[in-house]
Amino acid sequence: MAFDKIELKDIEVWDGNFAAAQALRQCQIDVVAAYPITPSTPIVEGYAKFLADNYVEGEFVMVESEHAAMSGCIGAAAAGGRVATATSSQGFALMVETLYQASGMRLPIILNVVNRALAAPLNVNGDHSDMYLGRDSGWIQFDSYSPQEAYDLNFIAFKVAEDHDVRLPAMVHQDGFMTSHTAQGVHTMSDDVAYSFVGDFKPMNDMLDFEHPVTHGVQTEEDWHFEHKARQHNDMMTKVMPKIQTAFDEFEKLTGRKYNIVERYDMDDADVCVVCMGTSVETAREVALEMREKGIKAGVVGIRVVRPFPFFEIAEALKGVNAIAALDRSAPGGAPGMLFNELAGCLFNQAERPLLSGYVYGLGGRDLTKKHLVDLYTELQANVDAGKVTTQLQQFIGVRGPKLAFL
Repeated sequence: MAFDKIELKDIEVWDGNFAAAQALRQCQIDVVAAYPITPSTPIVEGYAKFLADNYVEGEFVMVESEHAAMSGCIGAAAAGGRVATATSSQGFALMVETLYQASGMRLPIILNVVNRALAAPLNVNGDHSDMYLGRDSGWIQFDSYSPQEAYDLNFIAFKVAEDHDVRLPAMVHQDGFMTSHTAQGVHTMSDDVAYSFVGDFKPMNDMLDFEHPVTHGVQTEEDWHFEHKARQHNDMMTKVMPKIQTAFDEFEKLTGRKYNIVERYDMDDADVCVVCMGTSVETAREVALEMREKGIKAGVVGIRVVRPFPFFEIAEALKGVNAIAALDRSAPGGAPGMLFNELAGCLFNQAERPLLSGYVYGLGGRDLTKKHLVDLYTELQANVDAGKVTTQLQQFIGVRGPKLAFL
């Protein structure tokens, strides 16, 4: 049965959720198994409407929980289908057990994660708690800063995950409400062009290939478990980054839109810089330009690929910088923030070690204002002038009450 096509304009006004739903439509998913949760519901809801309106073929499976949603995706992917879903926050937490199953079984599922705070207290707004929770689950992780990127990175995620040299699942993250529900101009691709970039799905080791029977999800214990996990880790660390770069290059040739594993803004001569993710990157870029007018050589580094973590690319991006602020949008829970720790790991063996400070900000959707970043860049410059970190090594930005610091 042929499916109908939607005629798109060169620029559509979409929010991040609708942009992701359109990308899934254009990729022609075989199975979407989903359970609703704020603020990601419009992605799967939109896809379900596309199916009902005959714009896609395939199956939309309504399940009883997010755990069941990913379980359904695992079964469909193991059977040889192109599979995707979406979730947020507590739903993501309920999926965690199955996330490890998907990556260990080398199933190229695409999961759109609309980032939202984890309870308690209950909160439906955006921070990176769920992104951080998934960082050790064996999934590739891309980070979007805008609806345009939520659209584009879905195509790139499918391209990379389904490569037979990779065969690992991938997440596409976007900030809850700040991206997911904020409408912006999105440059689109036609259905034919979008699908041709991703290409036809080519199953590998699928359970429905009866001529080549396989077993998925076996028990290995100490005799083979180590070898399976070592191979998975090796492929993540050695094969995924080159495939991502190739996909970025091909996408730029197709659309003119350039993506980098690590995004650099005003970094050629930067003396101080902020390293962050999500919508904070755009705010930091604007403030960095204003700080340059005041004589502070400010720059911004945005993390585009969260997993595998780009140690060498980050170290290269930070060469020549004297003071760095790592911005973590997740509570540390008894340790420094993930981004702070991993930046420290990147820089530890470098000949030149810049001053590194950590900041936790924006929990539960709290705004990161331009004033916050002006103060932060001013602190970084003070660190450079003093030759040492002049404030607490790690602190909170924008929290009410007495100033809090934890190192």
